[in-house]
Formats: sequence, structure tokens, C-alpha cells
Amino acid sequence: MREIGRVFQKLKEERSGALIGYIMCGDPKPEHTPKIAQALVQGGVDILELGLPFSDPIADGPTIQAASVRALKAGTKPRMVLETAKQIKEEHRIPIAILTYYNPIFRMGPDTFFRSARDCGVDGVIVPDLPVEEAHDYRKTAETHEIDTIFLAAPSTSTRRLQKIVKCTSGFLYLVSSLGVTGERMNIQDSTIQLIKKFKPYTAGRIPLAVGFGISTSDHVKAVIENGADGAIVGSAFVNIVRKNQRNSRKMLDEIEEKARDLKTSTKT
Repeated sequence: MREIGRVFQKLKEERSGALIGYIMCGDPKPEHTPKIAQALVQGGVDILELGLPFSDPIADGPTIQAASVRALKAGTKPRMVLETAKQIKEEHRIPIAILTYYNPIFRMGPDTFFRSARDCGVDGVIVPDLPVEEAHDYRKTAETHEIDTIFLAAPSTSTRRLQKIVKCTSGFLYLVSSLGVTGERMNIQDSTIQLIKKFKPYTAGRIPLAVGFGISTSDHVKAVIENGADGAIVGSAFVNIVRKNQRNSRKMLDEIEEKARDLKTSTKT
């Protein structure tokens, strides 16, 4: 069992769900990212999802798109993201998953990318725009370097395709809670709860199920965990704190840690 799986197993034994925190690497500047990661860890985040900035982030809403623009303007490059992951991993024993679109992996070369990711302590990779049907070589290369390939399933995913995705994903299955792009939402829709209950029989005993897209409050986290999810993924809520406090890093870090702590309290079952 790899590091991400061990974390989920440990939390299950403790009757708790996982809090997965997403941040955009390099936002607002590369030197901020290790400090933001530290605030998240201190707040109780169990797994860190580190975004690799990309010029055409089709799955992301305005909040994370803007964060990607800020990170790119600050000079953040793919290799810098991996080096930042290495720095974070050396300072904290937290599993790290890189969220990236496929183009940066293709340009670097999958073998080079995964070898570098392994050397930098990366535990998993999430690629929203890579269909599982086209991911055979990608998965094989990742497996060679012992890195989890985390795939996404959405409300529109058919049962047959879900079964295929469950067989191919490792680390956890990323359940997109609603159609559309990332971003904070006011309420958890009944359809999200029904989706968790629909998908859970296919993941139970096979792979942890983590829910993202629109999860931003402690009530959201509590709702998805209580209804069967093994983890909750929170991104835009943290990214918005970064955006609002770009010129006051102390306040930024304090608010991120406080937010993470508040969210983590709702993962207990």
C-alpha cells in the first residue's frame, strides 16, 4: 500500500474522513507555496493537492483560473512545481498529489515527468483532461515509478465507464460532485448526496472515494463524509483566501490554517 492509501486506511481506523486541500503552486508567488502548505498541514489537512499552473485550465472555474494566471505571471514552471513538492515533502510527512493537465506531462515526456515526480516525493497525479480510455501508457509509466494515478468520475459517468475507472484509478477516486467547473457553492445539492450513494457500492472495499468541486464549508465536508465519502476535497475556498490577502502574507497564512482546522473538525464520523 502506498502513502495515500495508508492515510485513508489510518483515518478509517480512526473513524474519520480525509481532508484534501488544494492550492495553486506559485500563487501569488513561488516562495509563498511552502508556507501556505505548512499552514494547511498545521490546520489538519491530510493530503495536499498541488496545482500545476496551466494556460488553459478547462475544468477550473474563475477562482482557480485566476490563481493559475497569477502563478504563471510569477514565473512558475512545471519543474519548479516538482521542486516545491520536494521541499514540502522534506518539511512535512504529508502525501502530495499534483493536479495538472496533460500537456505539461506530454511536453516533458511521461517517463521524465514521473521519474522527476518520484524523486521529488510526489505520491499521486491527477489529470482532468486525460480520459481513462487513452491512459494506458500513462498509467504504465506511473506504475513503473510507483506513483498513483487518480482519475475523475462525474455525474454523467455511466455505470459501465465507472467500473472501468475504478479498476484504473489508484490512491482514490475523485468524484466531481456536480456538472460544471470548480468553485465555491452555497449548498451541497441533494443530487451530490445521491451521487455519493450511487457510486459508493462500486468503490467500497476497492478504492477510497473523495468528493470535490464546490466543497467549501464545514457543513459541506460533514455532509459528504456522513453520506459515505472517504474524503472531501477543498480548493477554491483556500485559493480565495490567498487572493484576498496577497499583500498580507501573515493574515493569509493565519486564515488558511484557521479554515483548514474548521473543515477538519467536520471529518469525524
